[in-house]
Amino acid sequence: MQITITGTAQHAAWRERTLPPVERLDGGLWSVPVPIPDSPLRYTLCYLLTADDGLVVVDPGWDTPGGWTALLDGLATAGAAPSDVTGVVATHVHPDHHGLTARLRDASGAWVAMHPAERDSLPQRAAVGEGGHRDAASGWLRRSGAPEEAITELVGAISTSFGPDGHTRPMAEPDLLLDDGDLVPLHGRTVRVLWTPGHTPGHLCLHLPDDDLVLTGDHVLPRITPNIGLQPLTTNPPLADFLTSLDKIGALDGGTTDVLPAHEYRFQGLALRTRALQQHHERRCQELLAVVADLDDPTLWQITERLTWSRPWAEVGPMRIGALAETGAHVQYLTDRGDLRDPVRSEA
Repeated sequence: MQITITGTAQHAAWRERTLPPVERLDGGLWSVPVPIPDSPLRYTLCYLLTADDGLVVVDPGWDTPGGWTALLDGLATAGAAPSDVTGVVATHVHPDHHGLTARLRDASGAWVAMHPAERDSLPQRAAVGEGGHRDAASGWLRRSGAPEEAITELVGAISTSFGPDGHTRPMAEPDLLLDDGDLVPLHGRTVRVLWTPGHTPGHLCLHLPDDDLVLTGDHVLPRITPNIGLQPLTTNPPLADFLTSLDKIGALDGGTTDVLPAHEYRFQGLALRTRALQQHHERRCQELLAVVADLDDPTLWQITERLTWSRPWAEVGPMRIGALAETGAHVQYLTDRGDLRDPVRSEA
């Protein structure tokens, strides 16, 4: 069985590698694509939720001049302007979702909402020492067994978001914290929050029960699997959290529930897709166990470079840091499950 694609214009644009149109959706929502520079994802699908007292914007997108123009054009197509925006909800604080929040808040006076765990993971709240995120990333890569030339390349590739002191630029702080089961403050409609950790510690999905819609952020996408990585500065078990969260979100599928993801295209078949994601990660666990069995006291880097990725390891490029983090999450999950008895070696 396969999912049913409902965002046909989005799907066509995805296949043609173009930007999809701004679309009016059922339930008084609008879908606004906001471009992501130099990314295979190409765009974030920002959603506008109309209500009696204005608009709430979900995931405004990446902060670039082109992204801001796309967001303004989307608002205009919906017959609105920044002054009509009363609130912003960040499903999570990655820059392709939360990057434009501060600019939109400044232009509108809107409140900003996210989960408490996501607030705590904002880059300006991370305690990384004097060397900042650059030194933290270098240290984590080195402990994972990465060769020095790879460390130099990978830290250089991600350092565009670092300031001169090695710290990342601050992002918009929340005015409102939303936890599992809370309602987004919108007059005239019900939008319930679902805490779905995994991709990030405080990732949120939004359920509109009256309209049989679920906004899934990066938690459930129609074609690709979100990165579930053990990050340098977090200790939560992200894969276990993600698999549990998939059960929670999959239970909302009423058969014709519309899924509005933050990337790619809209679809139906939420329960089917969540099961497929769980099966994918179990296959990955079994592959990892087989790799470890063939190696003598491997480092995390040695395991990662031997796993199957969407392209050969030598061609993964800067995404190797995400691959390493995802391997770390699987190692932790298998260790906690009792399937890996010996810890993966870390370099001094």
